[in-house]
Amino acid sequence: MLRLREYQRAALDALHQHWDAGGGPGLVVLPTGAGKALVIAALVRAWLERRPRARICVLAHVRELVAQNHGELLAYWAEAPAGIFSAGLGRRESAAPVTFASIQSVRDRAALFEGTDLVVIDEAHLVPRSAETGYGRFLAGLRAANPDLKVAGFTATPYRLDSGRLDEGEGRVFARIVHESTVGDLIGQGYLAPLICKATALTLDVSGVGKRGGDYIPSALEAAVNRDWITRAAVEEMARYGRDRRAWLAFCAGIDHAACVRDAVRAEGFTCETVTGEMGRRERDRILRAFRTGKIRCLTSVGVLATGFNVPEVDLIALLRPTQSAGLYVQQVGRALRRAPGKSDAIVLDYAGLVRMHGPVDAVTARSVALGPALGGAARAKPCPGCGALIALNASTCEACWVEPEAEDAEAPHAASAEDALPILSETVAGWRSVTGWTLGQGPGGHGPDRLEAALRWPGGGCRVEVCLEHSGHARERAVAWWRACGGAEPVPLTVAEALERRDELERPDSVRIEAAGRLSESVELRFPDGRRFRDLRRWGGAAA
Repeated sequence: MLRLREYQRAALDALHQHWDAGGGPGLVVLPTGAGKALVIAALVRAWLERRPRARICVLAHVRELVAQNHGELLAYWAEAPAGIFSAGLGRRESAAPVTFASIQSVRDRAALFEGTDLVVIDEAHLVPRSAETGYGRFLAGLRAANPDLKVAGFTATPYRLDSGRLDEGEGRVFARIVHESTVGDLIGQGYLAPLICKATALTLDVSGVGKRGGDYIPSALEAAVNRDWITRAAVEEMARYGRDRRAWLAFCAGIDHAACVRDAVRAEGFTCETVTGEMGRRERDRILRAFRTGKIRCLTSVGVLATGFNVPEVDLIALLRPTQSAGLYVQQVGRALRRAPGKSDAIVLDYAGLVRMHGPVDAVTARSVALGPALGGAARAKPCPGCGALIALNASTCEACWVEPEAEDAEAPHAASAEDALPILSETVAGWRSVTGWTLGQGPGGHGPDRLEAALRWPGGGCRVEVCLEHSGHARERAVAWWRACGGAEPVPLTVAEALERRDELERPDSVRIEAAGRLSESVELRFPDGRRFRDLRRWGGAAA
């Protein structure tokens, strides 16, 4: 069975504590790539274990998310009593204790789900305040039959352009944010890919574009940015930065704009297709499959792919659509946050000036959106002379290439693109965490022998490492290596009880570095005061190794 990470377990604990205290609908904020689907699966299972006769409905706005969330539950709990109600997937199953549904298919069918105890809403930032919307009608119908209905929302962006924070203001659906994990923390812990923002040669000028409903008028925006010389210049730069990158996403301002960017990418010698909301389902699925398998290098997009799109290999994002929406900005950049084999980081090319408008992506939180623009135009950045990465003006070194920036001439003008752009992350995230404490105990054995569990703590977080002393084969070999690396004497204990009796022999690590190593495992590296290091892999499926 898949195992929750520390922050995922903390999110579930926060939800249960909120409800146990009589709280209303709770909101969980997890960045893109942080595993919302797994947390939802764990919530569903925990709820049914506490209330075996409960009915649960998990809602999403697109069929892809319905299928993903259903599949994640079955991967986490193979015997889960779950069905799907989605016209897009050709299934209308309403009798199962757990139903994964698209809101479009069930919004006027609340009677089919009478007696529902828990509703889980994925991509909760898409829920409007109005009671006359699909979400509003469905929830009202369920509450009419069960006034004690519990609601949980999951999102990476807990705010809307039209109404602000999801947990504030009249008509809000969610009572409060019960847990929020930040992009910076999860990058630092190795769960998300680091982001690098490069100083672009041009920035799109939208100073004369009018606004409606809080954002730019779509037709006027596309007319302003869809110009041949602008597109050629931007794509030439994309090609230079992306030549050694595997998968690019370009977010565009309209259908014609996306087609022009696509043609320019092809002219540079790279495979590229366009995906839009108006495209037929079969054609879009065909293109996305080819992109996932690496047959297509670049996708240009308008109106789709900002949410519910999961291709971990994406390692270049081109922001070619200016927007006043902080949520859309974070969702677009979030497509590059997932880890993948061979992917060390991702590049963000910000032609739209979104970093300056909304701030570094890890600083755009529910609180910062409530307070207004994160940076207010006061911050500045400069390009590293070695690699071109944007770094803070007060930075003395570039973490990307360790080149010392040259002294700046106070009288020399800055290039507009460098001065007006900002780092995509507010600060360099250190990989190593200083260990401030650890405890040793007996971990759960599950279906196999007991395990020694070492719980490491650092400021603001921690992790657990399982040591399989009572196992055989490779698991025992790694446990022996761990014992010796921590300074334990020979002979190496054969049981957890013996190890706990001899715990004084062990030396606490000085620091720890954790990096995601695929969907089901993590690399855990320990560093000791004398410089010794020990690295192991812990897996979340089957027995620990």
